[in-house]
Amino acid sequence: MPTLEFSPERMYTFIKGYATALGWTDVLNAMAFARRMHADQNRKDGLPYIAHPLTMACHALALGINSEPVVAACMLHDVCEDCGVKANQLPVSDEIQDAVNRLTHVKTTPLEIYYDSIAQNWISIMVKILDRCHNVSSMAGTFSQAKCQDYILESETHVMPLFRILKERKPEYGNVLFVLKYHVMSVDNSLKALLCSVDGTA
Repeated sequence: MPTLEFSPERMYTFIKGYATALGWTDVLNAMAFARRMHADQNRKDGLPYIAHPLTMACHALALGINSEPVVAACMLHDVCEDCGVKANQLPVSDEIQDAVNRLTHVKTTPLEIYYDSIAQNWISIMVKILDRCHNVSSMAGTFSQAKCQDYILESETHVMPLFRILKERKPEYGNVLFVLKYHVMSVDNSLKALLCSVDGTA
């Protein structure tokens, strides 16, 4: 039976070749660092954790987001939060360090403050949207019902406004943002309807 997952090894090889051809040293450094930091970690679905940032980076490139800072930040977006690394220790430019720092959620920080910081940086916005796309695609069957409901509410309250902010700031990504927003909304609405059906509240 064919697997439904993408191969982390193939994604890594693809991105490395792409970055090498363009001379994207920050991406190459970010890839190696992220793979080392996430080496012993797995996602809730059992996949190696590195598959998550690799999928985000491939998603960005497939959509034509040819931005080295975005791809590098995709690779590093969870390193500080999950691996105890400070943003200024990341082997990338100050610009990318700042974006990753904004994407790092300290548990005691209210979501309103966290998302307000993300909203100040277009790289952080794009990476958060790509992160949300991948996470909503894999939350069914791995998140508890309560966590799914909380995640959908967070998307509606905090993530959706980011699309408008980024479209105003970077109109050249309008078509990309349409596709990403369609994906997040479709998955969230479908899962919300399913959860309501299970709860008997539909």
